[in-house]
Amino acid sequence: MTEFIHEPVLLEEALSALQPVAGRLYVDGTIGGGGHAEAILEASGPDGRLVAFDRDDRAIDATVMRLARFGDRVELHREPFSGLTKRLLKASCDGVLLDLGVSSPQLDEAERGFSFQAEGPLDMRMDQRQPMTAEQLVNELEAEELAKIFWELGGERRSRRIARAIVEQRGMQRLETTTQLANTVERACPRRARTHPATGVFQALRMAVNDELTQVRAGLEAAWSVLKPGGRLAVISFHSGEDRLVKQFSRRLAKPYTVRGEVDVPELREPCEPSARELNRRSIKPGAAELERNPRSRSAQLRALEKL
Repeated sequence: MTEFIHEPVLLEEALSALQPVAGRLYVDGTIGGGGHAEAILEASGPDGRLVAFDRDDRAIDATVMRLARFGDRVELHREPFSGLTKRLLKASCDGVLLDLGVSSPQLDEAERGFSFQAEGPLDMRMDQRQPMTAEQLVNELEAEELAKIFWELGGERRSRRIARAIVEQRGMQRLETTTQLANTVERACPRRARTHPATGVFQALRMAVNDELTQVRAGLEAAWSVLKPGGRLAVISFHSGEDRLVKQFSRRLAKPYTVRGEVDVPELREPCEPSARELNRRSIKPGAAELERNPRSRSAQLRALEKL
C-alpha cells in the first residue's frame, strides 16, 4: 500500500480566491492528502480554524498526521461534503473549498480499482462502507443502463458498443478486475490514439459508484448555506459535467431573474438582486509550470464566488 501523498491542484489560485486570515473559520470539503488544508491553516494562523471532510479512510488518517501540528485548530469528519450542514451552523463560515477530483493515491493504489494501469478489483468506492461497487454495476446493469452511464458521465461516443461487449463478456465470465474490464473495452474499440479506450468508461463508473454529481449538487447548496455574507466559495472541478453544475450554480446566484407569467421564457425574465459575486468570469486553469510539475492537473478548473 502506497503512502497517501497528493499534490494539491491550483493551490495558490485557491488561496487567492479564499483569502484566509487569522481568527476566521474555513471548510475543506474534500481534504484528500491535506495540501489545501495545510495551506489554509498556515495562512489563517495563529488562530484560524478549519473543519474538514472526506469519505476516504486513508485520506483522513494521512491528514491527521500531516495536520497534527495545528492541534485543535482542525476538526476532521469522515463524511461527504454534501452533509456539512450537519456539522456547521448556517452562515457560520468565512470560506469553503471543494476539490472535486479523485486523488493520486486513489488512482495509484491497485486495490482501490480506480485505474486500469495495474490489475485490481473492480471497486472504485471512495467510502469503503458503502455496498455498491463497480463490479456490481458492470455485471448487473442492462446494456442500455451501462451505455447511458458511459455516455452521460464519461462522454463515450461508443457507449452502446462497449456496453454490448461487456454484457457479452460477462455472459462467459464475470468481470471482477480492472484488467478484465479494460481488455473487454479495448477489444470492442481497438486503440487508435495514445488515450486508452477504457478511460471514459472508468471515469463514468467511478462517478456512478460514488454518485458524484448528486454529491456536487447537494454540496454546493450546503456550502452556500454555511457561508457568512462576505464569505467565499471556491470549487475545483475536473469533469465537464461537474464544471457545468458549478457554472450554473454560480450564474443562478450572481445573475438571478424572476419570471413573469407561468412559463419561463427569456422574454418574460426580469433581473432581480444577486446574492453572489463571481470572482472570476471564466474558470481558472493551471499554468504551464504546474502542468509540467503535475500533468494530472491538466483538466482542473477553479470557479469562485463571494456571498453578498
